[in-house]
Amino acid sequence: MLTAAAFLPANAFAAAGALISAKPMEGAPDGSAAYRILYTSTDENGAEVMVSGVVIIPTAAPIPPGGRRIVAWAHPTTGVVEKCAPSLAHVFFDSVQGLKELLDQGYIVTATDYPGLGTPEVHPYLVGASEGHAVLDSVRAARRLPGAEASLDYAVWGHSQGGHAALFSGLLAKSYAPELHLAGIAVAAPATELATLMQDDQGTGGGNNITAMTLWSWSRVYDASLDPVVLPEARPVIDKLADLCIERWFDMLTRRGPTKELEKGFLSVSDLSQVEPWKRLLRENTPGPLPADIPVFVVQGSKDGLVRPQVTAAYAQSLCQRGSAVKFKMYDGVTHAFIARDAAHNAVEWMAKRFANEAPPSDCGKF
Repeated sequence: MLTAAAFLPANAFAAAGALISAKPMEGAPDGSAAYRILYTSTDENGAEVMVSGVVIIPTAAPIPPGGRRIVAWAHPTTGVVEKCAPSLAHVFFDSVQGLKELLDQGYIVTATDYPGLGTPEVHPYLVGASEGHAVLDSVRAARRLPGAEASLDYAVWGHSQGGHAALFSGLLAKSYAPELHLAGIAVAAPATELATLMQDDQGTGGGNNITAMTLWSWSRVYDASLDPVVLPEARPVIDKLADLCIERWFDMLTRRGPTKELEKGFLSVSDLSQVEPWKRLLRENTPGPLPADIPVFVVQGSKDGLVRPQVTAAYAQSLCQRGSAVKFKMYDGVTHAFIARDAAHNAVEWMAKRFANEAPPSDCGKF
């Protein structure tokens, strides 16, 4: 077991992104080495927190001048409790979309679990600042791994909840991690306008799951009472759902029982975004447009019933209006579960060109 004891000061929380420990993982793709790491980050209030994740290093690839570039993978929803960390899942290496291509390009890949997945804290589900910090600090932690030979250049690639995390990492990058250089952000069906997401999907199985997990998490993270918005008989059902993980798309089948119960109705209000403190929290955790100098690749499936195509397109257009170079691609017939898989090759190609300092393409005005 590789630990930080030999190369870190006694106070492991001395700085965000400090590497606490790194344990080799079995099953890494050929020509690479993987480590399950613990590292420091900060929560939505700036308090110190410990986060787990994985770093995969392409040991077979030559080290380029200036060091290996880093791609930070931000994962989609896997659950809201400690055991649901992707780094603990048997299918971890299959869950990082585009992993083989990224390693073949010679990039280090980081994969944060976010706080509270793999560690005892409450997982701040769809809490933008916490997720964004965890993504950025995974890059810092990877650079501190002995033998990583990492550069300061990185890109972020995220799906669904991970798209939300990726966008917040871009919003926070300059102030939170100014020593790093963000080459670009690629997102697949990102959770953007949270109030719209929850209102549009209310009553559907996927939508009820997202809303239930958000309410469960935020009631704990923000100490917000569920009493004004959740029916009393639905509270045990929400708790039951919160204890179930989603490693693969068909894990949703194990959630069918409690999901069916929620279809009978579990909210006592018609619109969460009209009730405080949920109105404020939804607004605070909805990502605004990124700084115009960050190029963005946005992909969306036309058959996505969870994150609606028109919502993603509207967010991409808001980036255009602020002057961002936006590459936007709609994948015909693709659903929410498979959009990151189907778009991974295009995302890797796009990131490679950003690392090569090619001028970013823009589809603004074309969609």
